[in-house]
Amino acid sequence: KRLTEAVKRVDRFVDPIVVVSPRAGVYWTPNGNHRRVALDKLKADFVPAILVAEPNVAFQVLALNTEKAHNLKEKSLEVIRMYRGAEAEQPSSTEEDWAFQFESAHLVTLGLLYEQNKRFAGGAFAPILRRVDKFLKTSLRRGLEEREERAALVRAADETLAAVVAKVKKRGINHPYVKNYLLARTTPLTKARKTLPSFEQTFKKLKENLDDFDVSKVRYDEIQRSSIMLAPAAAE
Repeated sequence: KRLTEAVKRVDRFVDPIVVVSPRAGVYWTPNGNHRRVALDKLKADFVPAILVAEPNVAFQVLALNTEKAHNLKEKSLEVIRMYRGAEAEQPSSTEEDWAFQFESAHLVTLGLLYEQNKRFAGGAFAPILRRVDKFLKTSLRRGLEEREERAALVRAADETLAAVVAKVKKRGINHPYVKNYLLARTTPLTKARKTLPSFEQTFKKLKENLDDFDVSKVRYDEIQRSSIMLAPAAAE
């Protein structure tokens, strides 16, 4: 919204997006989608772009884009877009083949979650996801199906988490770190564990722990202390 208003006020746009053309008449931007959307909303006659001749370079752009750090949501959405693009062009390749471009396996799962819910609390779930979400050895085509299943498990846990948060708020406790606090106390992953459970086991157990969590034991001062060293989920 801010970008759209700025372009409208200045009445010009001189920062070209990067595009590749996998086939004639088709253009895709690996870096510049926000700008493209802004210009589309303003019904611009054209979008200034730099055309990269080699389509494969599109999947390197996120790794090269170090000047402007993406937040977790932006990075995850970029990764799932790259994933879909790679799956369309090279369906038999695996996630491990694209490990450098995707950066981290949990970003793929988060990308699916953010696609459905732009306000998903990815920052709260990221510490758990980073530990159990690994790149798959199957093809991207089959991998996407499993990713959807993983996203569904996280979504189910998030729905249960939302219900617990609502109970905590009914007790008059409101804090932006509540989700992080609850997940930290219900996670089946402990630092002492040498062998991690599978992704499915982790999130099914997390959901069970959330269902059984006693909100009467939650104290505001404990949440406050826990939030000192870490950013709240609302910052994502």
